[in-house]
Amino acid sequence: LPARYKSSTLILVEEPSMPKDYVQPNISENLQYRLRSITEQILSRTRLISIIDKLNLYPDGRRHLTVDQKVDMMRNDIEVELVQDARKEQITAFRINYSAGDPHVAQQVTAELTDLFIEENLKVRQRESRDTTEFIANQVENARASLADQEQRIRTFKSRHQGELPSQQASNLQILSGLQAQLQTEQDALNSARQQGTYLQSLIEQYHTPHAIGARAADSNLGLPAIDNEISVLRSRLANLSAHYTDEYPDIQKLRGEIAKTEKLRRELVAEISAHPQGAGRAGTKPTTAPSDDSPVLLQLGSQLSANKVEVANREQEVAELQARISAYQARLNNEPAREQELADLSRGYDQSKANYDDLLRKMNQSEMATSMEQMEQGERFRMIDPPSLPLTPYFPNRLKLCGIGIGIGLALGFLVAGGREALDGSLQREEDIKALLPVPILCNIPEILVESEVQTSRRRVALGWMTAAVVVAAILAGSAFSYLHE
Repeated sequence: LPARYKSSTLILVEEPSMPKDYVQPNISENLQYRLRSITEQILSRTRLISIIDKLNLYPDGRRHLTVDQKVDMMRNDIEVELVQDARKEQITAFRINYSAGDPHVAQQVTAELTDLFIEENLKVRQRESRDTTEFIANQVENARASLADQEQRIRTFKSRHQGELPSQQASNLQILSGLQAQLQTEQDALNSARQQGTYLQSLIEQYHTPHAIGARAADSNLGLPAIDNEISVLRSRLANLSAHYTDEYPDIQKLRGEIAKTEKLRRELVAEISAHPQGAGRAGTKPTTAPSDDSPVLLQLGSQLSANKVEVANREQEVAELQARISAYQARLNNEPAREQELADLSRGYDQSKANYDDLLRKMNQSEMATSMEQMEQGERFRMIDPPSLPLTPYFPNRLKLCGIGIGIGLALGFLVAGGREALDGSLQREEDIKALLPVPILCNIPEILVESEVQTSRRRVALGWMTAAVVVAAILAGSAFSYLHE
């Protein structure tokens, strides 16, 4: 049998140099699965053919070998043995064995296989890490697009329903309360303006009636007391507005102007009464003629009445606008529950998209760090502990064992042949054989009578048998020693 030499090397599986608490690997942790995948790639037809051609393995001898036959033979000669820890729970190392007829060839092939395993592991880890990072990056882009779409939908919803959002409820209530207070103020001002218009109109009508000036001045209902009452009303409104607004507020400034005009009118009436004191002291005097339309008092009253009509119109328009705004804000508050539900549905989808995007972004950052760690060769590595050995003795065949088996088989065959011949021999050798054969008793026996020539022949046969046995034993021992010591 031709001698076979086996070269082996031990490769340690090193854990990542960076703690997993800092950088989490992004590739499969199943080392056995990854080793199986790497082994299949290395034992592929292309890889093995390159090694066969490089080292000129399996040269054609008596028979021509095809490439596929050489590849099959090399696969049979390669053995990958896993080394587990004491609990047999984790793979800590693995051994690569290669057997060949030449010990140097076995060592060279083992070295080639070792380099391929180390390089392929780095390539596989880097490729898987890059693929994982690219996959997560694509998922992040999809999640970013979905999140942007959700944000756009929320922005569109908020812009479409501006003022009806739940977050604006407090401001809407505050604005509505202010508008209602402002409406009340405007309505009070409108009522006052209408009363003042009625008063001015009555004054003008009184001036056009055919009565004396003194009688008009003596009339307590349309004279100075009414003007004083008007001034009191205007000052009360001014005090009410001053409690809420500053002096620059337009209504306050306008009221001050009206108070000034009314006080001026009062002074003019007082001056007119003073110019005709006799009319005020005599009741039932004959009235004088009515004043003309270009009288200063009538002109003043006419201008005030015109201003009052404008004010009333402005107040009515302001009240209408305030009522419209109040109705709009009340409609917003009425629509707020429905908008809140719609916004909650949109926000729920946005929150889910945001959480998914944040989780994917965190995973992408971790994956990028893990990929950088793999590219810097700081991840899990294969490190050769024992270099490929140079076998000095063949591992096959075990010649001592085969020789022992051969001797045992030979002795067994010898005993089997001898026993078979004895079993097939029908001659009578002992007295008991004769007794068992004959039904009558034996009275006597005749001993074997040998002549000298027969004795010599018998002795020569015995000597020849021992010599043959000695030659056979010597041949067995010499052959066994030669087989065991032969390299």
